[in-house]
Amino acid sequence: MPPQHVAVLGGGLTGLSSAFHLSRRYPSTQITLIERQKRLGGWVRSERVVLPGTTTSVLLEAGPRTLRPHGKSVLELIHLLNLRDEVITVPKSATAAKARFLYVPKMYGDKIEGMQTLPSSIVSLLGSPLFPTLLQAVVGEFFGRRNRPPDVLDESVDAFLTRRFGESFARIFGSALVHGIYAADSRQLSTRAAFPSLWEAEERGGGSVVRGFLRKKAPVEDDYELGNMLDVMKDVSVYSFRDGIQTLTNALESYLVARDNVRILRETNVSLLEKTGDTCKLSSSHVVSALPLAALQSISSVFIPHLTANPMSTVDVVNLVFRAPPSEIHPEGFGYLIPRPPTGYAGCRILGVVFDSCSLHEQDKPNVEDYYHKSEYTKVTVMLGGPYGRGEWTVPGILDEMEVHLGRRPPRPVYWQHHEGRIPTPTPGHFTRMKEVVGDNIFIIGSGVGGVSVVDCVFAGREVYL
Repeated sequence: MPPQHVAVLGGGLTGLSSAFHLSRRYPSTQITLIERQKRLGGWVRSERVVLPGTTTSVLLEAGPRTLRPHGKSVLELIHLLNLRDEVITVPKSATAAKARFLYVPKMYGDKIEGMQTLPSSIVSLLGSPLFPTLLQAVVGEFFGRRNRPPDVLDESVDAFLTRRFGESFARIFGSALVHGIYAADSRQLSTRAAFPSLWEAEERGGGSVVRGFLRKKAPVEDDYELGNMLDVMKDVSVYSFRDGIQTLTNALESYLVARDNVRILRETNVSLLEKTGDTCKLSSSHVVSALPLAALQSISSVFIPHLTANPMSTVDVVNLVFRAPPSEIHPEGFGYLIPRPPTGYAGCRILGVVFDSCSLHEQDKPNVEDYYHKSEYTKVTVMLGGPYGRGEWTVPGILDEMEVHLGRRPPRPVYWQHHEGRIPTPTPGHFTRMKEVVGDNIFIIGSGVGGVSVVDCVFAGREVYL
């Protein structure tokens, strides 16, 4: 029997996805989506900015900006919401797809230093300064014996990569990857929670991650409604939308507003499921919480374990727009990440820089065909903070650091904006703890439970069955 009334707490991406799928799955059930802010979408925020004194507009993202093509949960939404014509893709053959960089400061004292192109093919690997480090790590891992103790059910990403690939690989490559996704310290992040495919590959490969990835996984049956989206994503590296990732949350919101069985309560705080500010009370048979876990803890009338077990990482996201073509600012490619310092988090607070004009130039107007050399403006996004902690920063200070990284001084930006984001850091043991996070008719989902990517959040909302 379908539930009578479901209250979905939180109007971010996970909450929107949950309300969308529940409203389709249970058309006779009343769905109430409750969000404390006026706008929906959470950290997904895309803004089109007309640059001062011009008719040129650039699309800036405060949160996620590109998506991988294999996430079926998002591809399904694109199909069901008729967003295909809004999609822009970056083919695998594009320079933005093939050229990704790693910047290793000279003061780190590593054999590898400076701006390095991450190999994207066997040919590029053979000629790369990274070749000796990568070869030793990968070959050693492939022929290495199983070395996970039988009583270890989870471990940090740093510990996992160190155990299988060596300390240098773990610190230089592993920490940089974690900076780009979680803005966190890889020594604190759970492997099973953040990168379950690594853990599964080690098991599938008889103790070797490399052997595990070389072995085909058994096909998994699913019931996604994809239309022709798999064909659209053939040979695609990443994709987005002409008006940014917020296209997705806006479409979800429009769909829900038009549904007879959905009600949206904005600017509404929840306290024990009571609407504050008037005498209206909500009575629901089921609750789906897509709130941050600590926020759920503060309103829950019953004890739910582990809601405050994980820390949050605070990251500053700074969008910069320069009046110069990208060729005068940075190398052509996707962007670069910076690994963890050998002596701990101190000094430069930049985690990475995304070259938005290379991968997402189609979002800007007017569009220029040879954007890298002839575009009048360049947009980049700088990520700061995270494991470095909170600290003071200035735009001139960011430009000083970028000059060191890029070997050229960026001009003064004609426009910039700043957003602050908070990303959950699931620590080792998270996978086991989340099995114990249950409540009576309360379904707890979201980035604090599963993964933090757009695909993970949409998938979590999709998988709520009452």
